[in-house]
Amino acid sequence: MKEQMVLERLTGLIAFARAGTLGSYTAAARSLSISPSAISKSVQRLEKQLGVPLFTRTTRSLTLTAEGGELHERAVRLLSDADEIGQVAASARSEPSGSLRIAASLPIGVHVIAPALPAFRRRYPKLSIDLRLSDRYVDLVEEGIDIAVRIGDLADSRLLSRTLAPLRLCCFASPAYLAERGTPAHPDDLAGHDTVTLRYQSTGQPLRWPFRIGAKVIEIVPPSTLTTDTSEALIAMLAAGAGIGVGAPFVTAPYVARGELVPVLGDFAVERTSITAIWPESRRTNPAVRAALEMLQEAFAQRP
Repeated sequence: MKEQMVLERLTGLIAFARAGTLGSYTAAARSLSISPSAISKSVQRLEKQLGVPLFTRTTRSLTLTAEGGELHERAVRLLSDADEIGQVAASARSEPSGSLRIAASLPIGVHVIAPALPAFRRRYPKLSIDLRLSDRYVDLVEEGIDIAVRIGDLADSRLLSRTLAPLRLCCFASPAYLAERGTPAHPDDLAGHDTVTLRYQSTGQPLRWPFRIGAKVIEIVPPSTLTTDTSEALIAMLAAGAGIGVGAPFVTAPYVARGELVPVLGDFAVERTSITAIWPESRRTNPAVRAALEMLQEAFAQRP
């Protein structure tokens, strides 16, 4: 019985909203593909349930009452929400198409996203993809980016987010360097080693090396005679025997697989933060964005 009353009220609200917008029962009935008498009965039933008159009726016009005017705006929003549900359902069934702009930092783009894009394009041939790689902070809304991958947590209320993977930072060095200089057993031992430092392009500040020692996480910036602002250059130097440096496994994995690098001080490695996908609220129901999120989740799941 209660469910029936709720259904009748919703039906009445839809009839009321359409009649109030179009100015007549006949026009409302035509737009909803029902009879004018059905509209009239639904509105009368709603008036009885609410206990207020919604329309002032004459033989020639239909005018909202003061109470009806206040309620009409809310009823129209109800219709709008109902239409949005239909649009979401329709977009869920539609195939991703058009252009998709993805932004990411250079190492994530090169080592994780780019290798996954050919298979992604074969799966969705109607998509064209623009991959933009930079360490510069990108304003997604202003620059029309559909989805971005960032290191760290979301700080913009205009955006939606999904965690893709933890970011684990570890030290690496070449087997040749370690054979010559020895393998450090503790972060304190780095003082006697050559190190390579990464400098952030966006701030010019050096990456602080995190280590977990007991229950605490410490951060250090060891003195270095080699500094670079790209992960790729840093890893290439380490593989060439320059010393010890910090990197993410998704960047170093190919070098480790080929035996060009080995992890160092792994017992002190730290999961410092997360790798996060972010996208504008306006892209919430975009089929291409949803497909890209699935692709990114799979790509990171396959990485170390």
